[in-house]
Amino acid sequence: MNKKLMKFAAGLLVGFVCSSNVAFSQSNNSINVVTTAVPFLRISPDARAGGMGDVGISTAPDASSGFYNLSKVPFAKANSGIALNYTPWLRDITKDVYLVAASGYYKLDDEQAINMGVRYFNMGNIDFTDAMGNPIGSSRPREFGIDFGYTRKLTDRLSMGVALRYINSSLAKGITANGVSYKAGTSVAGDISLYNDLKDENGQGFAWGFAITNLGSKIGYTDNAITKEFIPANLGLGGSYTWVVEETSKFSLTADINKLLVPAAPVITGDSAVDNAAINDYHNIGIFSSWFKSFSNNAYSIALGAEFNYNDQFFARAGYYYETKEAGDRRYFTAGVGVKYNFIGLNFSYLAPSGNGVTRNPLSNTLRLGLTFDLDKQE
Repeated sequence: MNKKLMKFAAGLLVGFVCSSNVAFSQSNNSINVVTTAVPFLRISPDARAGGMGDVGISTAPDASSGFYNLSKVPFAKANSGIALNYTPWLRDITKDVYLVAASGYYKLDDEQAINMGVRYFNMGNIDFTDAMGNPIGSSRPREFGIDFGYTRKLTDRLSMGVALRYINSSLAKGITANGVSYKAGTSVAGDISLYNDLKDENGQGFAWGFAITNLGSKIGYTDNAITKEFIPANLGLGGSYTWVVEETSKFSLTADINKLLVPAAPVITGDSAVDNAAINDYHNIGIFSSWFKSFSNNAYSIALGAEFNYNDQFFARAGYYYETKEAGDRRYFTAGVGVKYNFIGLNFSYLAPSGNGVTRNPLSNTLRLGLTFDLDKQE
């Protein structure tokens, strides 16, 4: 990483792990952005979905389905599959920050399947400094999540999936600042999902999906349990419709809506007594209570995607992603293409630049890559 980016990133990371007030808005700011720990879990890791505005809850199942809606897997055409995806991050200013993801599934029989997925987010090398600019150490910040899932058909058209996720976030491990030593944070979370495939034997018709993801414990970077942060629990609902065109081609339209199940932090008033009490109340919110309190804020996103499929060999994709200001205010268009020969598929996606300066999307001008393998494909 270059020096300017290292200072910027180090400031962000130290600010996050060293201050319990990182998520709290100032009273003169009309927008209270909902923030969480391990935000890499909100990055779409799949190049195919990336070309369609990051939709994935109700799209046709593939080896990356476990990242969006695990319950789609029993409806996959192949008995097993593997997917590898690479997503550069902040590519305009650095080359060593990226997200890689690997996933795969295996059908135990016609009714049930198991799934495994891994996401690894690398943030390069960072030299940390204190508030005065004095060096306090260096580290290699990185985060990863490992998923294990099981899904089963409840009927010929309806399936249900559950998954367990281990999360590890090492932002400033080994760094000591203001007498506090920082360590890697860990958490365990779970997903539950449904998928209903109402398409006819030709593949035309409606499908919908429902997924609640990242329901789990808070994560902390010190031995102080009070300063633990929420992980990005999410409620998602998606629907898609597919038209069959002259038997050899299909055209699909998909829409997803996602609600972040994390409460907004209190607004800082400037009165230390009032602010300290509000901060303590926020950190003492229980996990179960936080999911319901989240509906008092406006942190949600809408994704729209389209895919043209010619003979299951050539794919053209486009999409649009909209996010409220409380959720981060990301808004962008995407485009993608895919090719498939026999059991091997290759996907590319591109995010059209949007915003300037601090509002610029980290994926602007970025080409995401994905490789898939459909094994033991059914007739």
